[in-house]
Amino acid sequence: MDLSDLVTEQRRPGLDDLDRWDTSDLVALMARDQLDVVRAVEAAAAPIAAAVDAVVQRLRRGGRLIYVGAGTAGRLGLLDAVECPPTFATDRVVGVLAGGDGAVPVSHEAIEDDAVAGGRDLAARAVDESDAVVGIAASGRTPYTLGAVGEARRRGALTIGVSCNAGAELSRRVDHPIEVVVGPEFIAGSTRLKAGSAQKIVLNTLSTVAMVRLGKTFGDLMVDVRASNEKLRHRAQRIVGEATGADTATAEHALAAATGHVKTAIVMLLGGVDAEEAGRRLSAHDGVVRAAVEAGR
Repeated sequence: MDLSDLVTEQRRPGLDDLDRWDTSDLVALMARDQLDVVRAVEAAAAPIAAAVDAVVQRLRRGGRLIYVGAGTAGRLGLLDAVECPPTFATDRVVGVLAGGDGAVPVSHEAIEDDAVAGGRDLAARAVDESDAVVGIAASGRTPYTLGAVGEARRRGALTIGVSCNAGAELSRRVDHPIEVVVGPEFIAGSTRLKAGSAQKIVLNTLSTVAMVRLGKTFGDLMVDVRASNEKLRHRAQRIVGEATGADTATAEHALAAATGHVKTAIVMLLGGVDAEEAGRRLSAHDGVVRAAVEAGR
């Protein structure tokens, strides 16, 4: 497909005089565009859910969720990946950006045309059949990303494609294609806008729902939080209190006995056991709080 044929590259009708619009009208249109993004993601809910279930299977085998992309798409993958350790206490969500860390603050546009580099970057991370690799490209045809998912498939990894054009080349090369078609952009071809928002929502959904399925939450509570600063220490205490109904002093005491481990503190209070027994129950149930609590009933 020629680049000019892609929806993400086309101009929107009625915006020929956009530069003459009032500021309030410009802002209102930008805001309405985000509603279109949400509807487009909702329309792709079924393939997203199928991809999540497949990712969970790989993570349960000890594999990783690896995002790979160039430019905005790659940076969005990094953004989601770096938030997973403090939120879910996991280092198994990884972002791979074309051009490496140097391409975060400064755009390296040329590297996106290098399919060989994409394959090489995946190979350097020793991707194997236990991993799930998510190729992200608004156009669905970025050579770097296609090269990366191609290498991932050769190594037996699960592959997922996130694009913003229907019938994308990326979709034909992965196990789970996700196409979130948001239409032409506010500024023609600027896929950091609607396409970027759509990709961010999809990546948030992939990682977050996968972590819920893996028992990284108790209800909607962030029970695997790493309390590495004052804000997160207060959050940990609050989570223990909300999960168990304990007052602040009791929650703090349980957390201290659990050496700051939120899951252990919750199982202690709900199960009426000490930290050692709570730890054993969690280990026996793959770290899932609800299962560990119910095991003692």
